[in-house]
Amino acid sequence: MNRDPRAASSAPPPAPHGIRALFSLKDAPSRWPVGLRAAICAGAPLLVGWLTGQTAAGLMATLGAFTALYGSGRPYLNRARYLALIALAFAFTVALGMSVKTIPPLAVPTIVVIAMAATYICSALRVGGPGAYMFTLTCAAGTAVPATGMAPGLAGLLVLAGGAFSWVVHMVPALFRPRGPEKHAVAAAARAVAAYARTAGSAGQTGAQHRAALALNAAWAALVTYQPTHGRQGAALNGLRGISRQLHLLFAETIRSGARGGTLDPAVADKAAHLATVAVNPPPATTPHGSIPLGAPGPWEALRTGLRRGSVSELVVLRVGVAALVAGIAAGLLELQRAYWAVAAAVLILHMGMDWMRTLQRGAERLVGTWIGLLLAGAVLAVHPQGLWLVAVVMVLQFVIEVTVMRNYALAAVFITTVALTIASGGQKVDDVAGLLLARGVDTTIGCGIALAVFALLTPRAKITRIPEALTATLDAAGTVVDFLAASEANTRRAHLARRELQAAVFTLGAAYDTAVGGPSEQRRAAEQCWPAVSAAQTLAYSILSLCWMLGRSDVDMDGEITGAFGPDTGGLAAVHEAFGILKAAILTGGTPEPLPELPRFLSQETATLRDSLPVAPH
Repeated sequence: MNRDPRAASSAPPPAPHGIRALFSLKDAPSRWPVGLRAAICAGAPLLVGWLTGQTAAGLMATLGAFTALYGSGRPYLNRARYLALIALAFAFTVALGMSVKTIPPLAVPTIVVIAMAATYICSALRVGGPGAYMFTLTCAAGTAVPATGMAPGLAGLLVLAGGAFSWVVHMVPALFRPRGPEKHAVAAAARAVAAYARTAGSAGQTGAQHRAALALNAAWAALVTYQPTHGRQGAALNGLRGISRQLHLLFAETIRSGARGGTLDPAVADKAAHLATVAVNPPPATTPHGSIPLGAPGPWEALRTGLRRGSVSELVVLRVGVAALVAGIAAGLLELQRAYWAVAAAVLILHMGMDWMRTLQRGAERLVGTWIGLLLAGAVLAVHPQGLWLVAVVMVLQFVIEVTVMRNYALAAVFITTVALTIASGGQKVDDVAGLLLARGVDTTIGCGIALAVFALLTPRAKITRIPEALTATLDAAGTVVDFLAASEANTRRAHLARRELQAAVFTLGAAYDTAVGGPSEQRRAAEQCWPAVSAAQTLAYSILSLCWMLGRSDVDMDGEITGAFGPDTGGLAAVHEAFGILKAAILTGGTPEPLPELPRFLSQETATLRDSLPVAPH
C-alpha cells in the first residue's frame, strides 16, 4: 500500500514575521570578529583625517571602508582579488556620482544604471550582503556629497585608500591561518551533516537535509570553486578535500537510508561530528582523495546565465531599475534635499530578490529602525562629537551594526541610520538637526513605499508558475545524470557537469518553493500543497547524486548493482526515462500520473514517493 507523502513530509516551519519578527532575535553565527574588523576599517581613515586636519577627507575615505563588509568566508587568495575589485568599484561609483553632480539631469539616470548593473552582477555572481545596495549608495551619495571643492578624482582616490586599508585588514589573518576559511567551511559542513543524520526520520529531516546540502556546497566552493585552477594545491587543501569527500559519503548514506525508511546507524552522526574537529587540523594529503567534482560555474558563465530570458536576475534587475527611477523622479518633484536617500531605500528593499512576505518585512524593519534611529542620530548630532570622540562613535556604531544585522535587521537599522547621518554631516555642525532628521525619515518612507509598490506591480500573477517548471527541470537534470550512471561514466568531466546542474536544479526548486510560500495568501496555499512533491523531488535528486558519490566506495558494492540494473537486456534505463516522462506530464498538466514501470531497486522507492505526491496544485 502506498503511503501518503503528505503525512510523512511536513513543510518547514515559517520564519517569524510581522510584529513578532521586529522584536525577535534570529539564530545566527557569532559575528564579533566581523564587527571588529568593520569598526577598525571605518575608524582608521577617520582617525588619519583628524590627525592631518582633514576630517572631511577622512569621512570620504570611510566610504571605501565598506569593502570590509564583503568577502568573509572566501579563501584568502580568491578574497584578495575579490576585495580589490570591490574597492575599485566603490572608488569608481563615488567619483562617477560626484562627476554628474553638476549636471542634474544626469544624476538620477546614472544612479539607476549603477543600481541595475550592480544588482545584476551581484545576483548572478551570488555576492553576499550587503550586495548591490552599497554600490548604489556610494554612487548616490557622491551626487550629494558635502565635500565642497573636492575633485571627483581626489574623492575616488580617498575612497580607494579606505578600500585598500580594508583589504589589508581582511588579509592579515592569512599570515597566521592561511587555510582558515577552508577549515571553517568544512567544519560547518560536518556539523550540518551530523545534525541531518540526527534528525533522519523525524519531522525536521527535510529542512536539515537542505541545510546540510547547502553547507556541503559552500564547503566545496571554498575547496574547489574559489581555488586557483592551475598551480600546486598543497597537502592541507588535499586533506580538507578528503574530509569533504567523507562528508559527502555520510550525507549520501543518510539520504539513502532515510528514503527507504531504514534505521540509520547512530555512528554516522558521530563520524560527521568527529570530522568537524578533524577539519581544524586536517591530516595532510599529497594527492586528492578520489575524483574531484567541479566547483560552481565560473563568473563569466554565471553572468551569461543571469541574462537568460525569464531568469530571476532579470526580474530583480527590472524591479530595482524601475523603483530607483521612480524614487529619483519623485524626490525631484518633491524637491527633496537629499534625494539619494529615497533611491537608496528603494534599492535596499528590492536588490536581494526576496519574496513578497520577506520584502514586506524588510520594508517594515527598515522603516521602524530608521524612525527609532533618528532619535539616536539626533542625540549624536546635537552633541557633535569631534576628533577621537567622532572616531569612537563611528567605530562603535559600525561594530554594533555588524553583530546585530543577521539577528534583527530592525535593530541594526537603528544604528545604520545613526552612522549614515553622522558620516553625511561631513564632520560639520548641523544647524537644523530636526529638519535633517525629518528629511531622512520622509525620504526613507517614500523609498520604501515605492519599492513595495513596484514589487507588487512587477510580480507574476501565476500561482505557482515556477514550482512545476523547477520540478520538471529537476527531473530532466536527474535523467541526464542517470544516463552517465548507466554508462558507468559518473566520474567523467561531462558527468561532473551534469551532477553540478542537478545540484543547481535542486537549489532552484527550493528557491521556487520559498518564493511562492512567501507570496500572497492564495499563492502561499497553492505552494504548500506542492510541498510533498518538492520534498520528494529533492530526495530523489539527492539519492541519484549520492549514488555517484558512493560508486567506487570499498565498503559498498554499488558498482555491480548499478551495472546489472542498466545492462543492455534489462531495460532499466528506458524504464527510468519512461517513469520520469510520466511524472513530468502529470506535473505540467496537474493530473494524476499513470502507473510507473518497474524500476531499478535503488531508485524505485524515491520515484514512487514522488508519484504518490502528485498531482501538484493547479497552476
